[in-house]
Amino acid sequence: MRKWLVMTLLAVLALLQYELWLGNGGWHDLQQVEQRVAVQEAANVPMRERNARLAAEVTDLKNGLDAIEERARSDMGMVRTDEQFFWVPGVAIEKELIGINAGLVAPQEPPQ
Repeated sequence: MRKWLVMTLLAVLALLQYELWLGNGGWHDLQQVEQRVAVQEAANVPMRERNARLAAEVTDLKNGLDAIEERARSDMGMVRTDEQFFWVPGVAIEKELIGINAGLVAPQEPPQ
């Protein structure tokens, strides 16, 4: 009788160990989920940094006129009324500024 009880308990223990290590929601699945979380966390790092930069820019735009003026000068080629804009041919400037400033000098054709 005792022998059968021990064998039954060992079988139950083996079944529980199988479920723990290899079954659904067991140790193996936990390792896979942890690996996916680590990959996603690594992918989120640049996005968090970008979000922090954007949040700082939004704060600057809400609180100060200097940030708004800087953004208007760099993105739209803003020139104040008390300033003069000089175009010097042959001077190397950044290509993105050429497009901005060319839009100020020559009218652009509407897209078709």
